[in-house]
Amino acid sequence: MRPGPDKQFDPAEALKAAIRVFWARGYEAASLSELTTEMGIGKKSLYDTFGNKRELFLKAIQAYSEANILSLREALLNEKSPYDNLKAMMQSWVEMHSKPKSKGCILGNNMADFDTNDAEVAQALHRKIEGIESVFVETLEKAIQSGEISPKINALNTARTLVCLSQGFALVGRVSEDAERMQGAISLITEHLDQT
Repeated sequence: MRPGPDKQFDPAEALKAAIRVFWARGYEAASLSELTTEMGIGKKSLYDTFGNKRELFLKAIQAYSEANILSLREALLNEKSPYDNLKAMMQSWVEMHSKPKSKGCILGNNMADFDTNDAEVAQALHRKIEGIESVFVETLEKAIQSGEISPKINALNTARTLVCLSQGFALVGRVSEDAERMQGAISLITEHLDQT
């Protein structure tokens, strides 16, 4: 059997387009026609390359998460001060989610939108949150080792707080441009971390 013709589209770019749709619309509201239009492909190409809509969604979440975690590591675990990096990261959440028409976070948006009875998708989303959490743990442990924050700080619990804070900011930002409220939450975290 001869192989079929080469794909007439870039699967990586098509997947990025699918991410944009799922981010803006959520899994349930994103229609196949909307996805194929944004991705610039036909339904047959979508099914042949990515599987059905659910499989496409899982691939989109995987691709987004890998890129997001890599970006997070580069921002937090570089040669600069880990604590300064963390404070800059939190400030970026305020700037991002207090803008008009903030679109939130694709993970949080879809956690709120998806049927929790779908164990595979729930597990996939949970794993992505755990990946983000692990980068925060590593950053906090590095800050403890460098003497920037107290060794009394529980890195895991603080990382979990940061994950919840970032997701909370993303959701609040979808309905309110409230930088002051977000800034207050960051102040509480930094006061906790600044204790020696």
